[in-house]
Amino acid sequence: MSEEKSLKPWFKQMWPWLLISGPAVAIIGCAITIWLAVYMYTDTPLHGDVVQHGLKVEQVSK
Repeated sequence: MSEEKSLKPWFKQMWPWLLISGPAVAIIGCAITIWLAVYMYTDTPLHGDVVQHGLKVEQVSK
């Protein structure tokens, strides 16, 4: 009873791709989050008669 199994190369099997897909999705999600944080939701500069003390922003009366 000697049967020879034809082994496929690792990249043609399902399990390595299934194991790689979890970290790959996490890396893509992290990159998207960093891009959104840097380019979409940055702090806007203060203009006009406004003063910032820590987190408190106050209108300056003249």
